[in-house]
Amino acid sequence: MLIINGDISFNDVKSIVVDGEKIEIDDSIYNNIDNSFNFLESFRKNKIIYGITTGFGPMAQYRVNDEYLYQLQYNIIRSHSTGAGDKLPDIYVRAAMLSRLNAFLRGYSGVHRELIDLMVNFLNLEIYPVIPAHGGVGASGDLVQMAHLALALIGEGKVSHKGDIRDATEVLNVYNLKPLTMHIREGLALANGTSMMTGIGLVNLYYSKKLLKWSILSSLMMNEITGSYDDFASERLNGAKPHNGQQYIAQELRRLITSSKRLKKRESELYSGENHSPVFDEKVQSFYSIRCIPQILGPISDEIDNAEKVLINELNSANDNPIVDFRAGNIFHGGNFHGDYVSFEMDKLKIAITKLTMLAERQLNYLYHDKINGILPPFVNLGVLGLNYGMQAAQFTATSTTAECQTLSNPMYVHSIPNNNDNQDIVSMGTNSALIASKIIANSFEVLSILFISILQAVDYLKIQEDLSQNSRSVYNEMRNLCPIFVEDTPKYEEIASIVNYLKDN
Repeated sequence: MLIINGDISFNDVKSIVVDGEKIEIDDSIYNNIDNSFNFLESFRKNKIIYGITTGFGPMAQYRVNDEYLYQLQYNIIRSHSTGAGDKLPDIYVRAAMLSRLNAFLRGYSGVHRELIDLMVNFLNLEIYPVIPAHGGVGASGDLVQMAHLALALIGEGKVSHKGDIRDATEVLNVYNLKPLTMHIREGLALANGTSMMTGIGLVNLYYSKKLLKWSILSSLMMNEITGSYDDFASERLNGAKPHNGQQYIAQELRRLITSSKRLKKRESELYSGENHSPVFDEKVQSFYSIRCIPQILGPISDEIDNAEKVLINELNSANDNPIVDFRAGNIFHGGNFHGDYVSFEMDKLKIAITKLTMLAERQLNYLYHDKINGILPPFVNLGVLGLNYGMQAAQFTATSTTAECQTLSNPMYVHSIPNNNDNQDIVSMGTNSALIASKIIANSFEVLSILFISILQAVDYLKIQEDLSQNSRSVYNEMRNLCPIFVEDTPKYEEIASIVNYLKDN
């Protein structure tokens, strides 16, 4: 059981969202919740406050009398539950619920503690509102997607629970949970904000970190297969460029290289003795996809770090409108719901992961192209050339998937379309950006899976298993259990899927 208080770290996100750890609210936090609600209740009288005594969006110019206070809050949930498309995966919904709950824990939302307790129950019981993928423009936050989340909390709509899609009211009855009651602004508070894009973004970040680590290892194994010189990762070389990401990647490579017997020392191979040959049989320098790993993965590492900083800031923010500030004794109207921070970061992250995927595709091509590598049969084909085809067709999959990533990496952040009677005249498209980034991340795992299967075949052809670094050898053995060495042509789609799951789970 993890106790949360409105200040959540990325490790907490992993524990709650990925590992499914149950949560409990720090008792002291309820003081802020109650103070915010009580202040709103007393302050709102005889005042014009958006979404409480007015309509929503451009309808804010119309007064709504107190007699319709509760109906107004139900209306925003029901009227905005207009999503379309595929159901979002449960992990994204879990992350979004955590994100919205944490925004409320900041004590700037004016919601009743009943909402807090019900959301905690939904998370702990793994009750996930069914939310369509399409609908949000990212300002006023994720209105459509979050309205679907709210719909389940009021006992309407559908939920995903224990692998089944059921009516929300049915599942609430199973656990004797009472549907959410509207008090003052619970409907607007739930629909508002950046919680959906932030939740999806946090899941993207989790898997991006995995992709980076696997890309470092696959790149090491590529250098081991080619028997390259080890100075590409040297501290002195990379120290000449003071980028944090490059330094980190080079350091990781040096750590992994230590136990490898496959990399050569330039000092002993090229700097000692005399060599008068006019043409050198071995490459003096490897191709960029083998040699420039710190310089290529370094910026990707930096972007992942920056994305974590931005997403955790957003997770730990009050992204409502208006902000109910009992501390200042005022209610402030503004645009904290605007998702530009997340949208911009998801665009940058998807560009970074596309580049990581492109690196894997180029390394794949190096392995398959016998005229380039000079040490392997075409397509790491261990059978009879012409009769057998090795990984030849798998390159089609990797190439087309990489091309899709390249197209999808175009930014959403600058694709604002005015809507809502031009009230929302510039929006973030943050949820779109996060969802497209998630597709690129899924694609990247597929391309890396094909690369790793090809690496396994290359290692077996060269018979260098025992000379690999300790980490490389361990991964080789584990992956070979999922994808045994093959000589004859067999369908490979199941092995590709198995390696994808291995990469995601390890």
